[in-house]
Amino acid sequence: MTQSNLPQFSNTNQAFQHLTNGELSRAVALFSLLGKPWVVSLGSALTKLALALRIPVGWAVRPTVYAQFCGGESIDDSKGTIAKLAEHGVRTILDYSAEGQTDESDLDHTCSEVLATIQAADGDARHAFAVFKVSGLSSNALLEKVGRSLRGEAELTSEEHAAWERVQARVRTLCEATHRAGGRIMVDAEESWIQDAIDAIAEDMMSDYNRDKVFVFNTLQMYRHDRLSYLKDMAARADEGGYLTGVKLVRGAYMEKERSRAEEMGYPSPIQPDKASSDRDFDAAVDWVLDHLGQVHLVAGSHNEASNLRLCEGMQARGIEARDARVSFAQLLGMSDPITFNLAAHGYNVAKYVPYGPIREAIPYLIRRAQENTSVAGQTLRELELLKQEQLRRKA
Repeated sequence: MTQSNLPQFSNTNQAFQHLTNGELSRAVALFSLLGKPWVVSLGSALTKLALALRIPVGWAVRPTVYAQFCGGESIDDSKGTIAKLAEHGVRTILDYSAEGQTDESDLDHTCSEVLATIQAADGDARHAFAVFKVSGLSSNALLEKVGRSLRGEAELTSEEHAAWERVQARVRTLCEATHRAGGRIMVDAEESWIQDAIDAIAEDMMSDYNRDKVFVFNTLQMYRHDRLSYLKDMAARADEGGYLTGVKLVRGAYMEKERSRAEEMGYPSPIQPDKASSDRDFDAAVDWVLDHLGQVHLVAGSHNEASNLRLCEGMQARGIEARDARVSFAQLLGMSDPITFNLAAHGYNVAKYVPYGPIREAIPYLIRRAQENTSVAGQTLRELELLKQEQLRRKA
């Protein structure tokens, strides 16, 4: 691949060809609003209030943020989105978007739903990965207590031991099904106070299933200052244990919550001191994985143009083909289309997270998406600028 064959993320024709004029206009309107923090704050507060009071909100959410960021209310509902992405060389990561459940029946239901995404992907090359949050299979309180017990700070009761065994059984059900189907599954990263338990179960699953091929991936949020060293330690444990490592690298999604909690509870913040430090560790982690592809496979979950281009350049410099199955790119549905579709046009392995689920259950996810877009103002403005450029190009 020559330098001129690297993707050009400013190519709006390639980036938005999958959108009708109406869908393009909707995206312009949404990203204009997401660029205004006060609108997002007010909208989030009103939506949460409406949910608490059981006021119907589907009429307002369905044609706007839900249509932009979700595939549908079910896997069947999402088939049109899956097909449209595949037409342009983009694969799908079905993501059941319900979260924050605590009842055992709800946790079992989430496990069954994720299992259905694995089964839907079996034999269908349009799907790239399955994905799940461990907090969808466990209460957060249990995950936090397990993490403390792993650090020697707490003892689980017999009831908590039994509950943790049920969580592990759910996770194993999903990883075993993925292994049988010959697919790949990612364990999402979450808040730092429950992440130790998640890391432990992800490494346990990698030890069991990643013996000859990478089926299970753990996720690292590089806005944490300890994740670069954790990446190297995790890979070293895998090497010593005779199995392979799968890692998805992201910058992260819980920064404001992390800082607030650390301040309230009086412990050192796990967050990097500034964005430059997060960028530095993200790039360093990508470089390190590219230099260890024999042992570690990579999913780059980034909406940052510079990081994605840098990864393409790093692959080129090392003679790694765009289609090398050990390296994948991923972005969220409705966001960063200039990155996704231009990568696909240049032959890279790229996928969109396609969240789905009933509207009321998806709202916490949608609120977080809106808040993330607002907190990364430069990225939102860049997306809006490119969307408007495409509108002008079509009019011309």
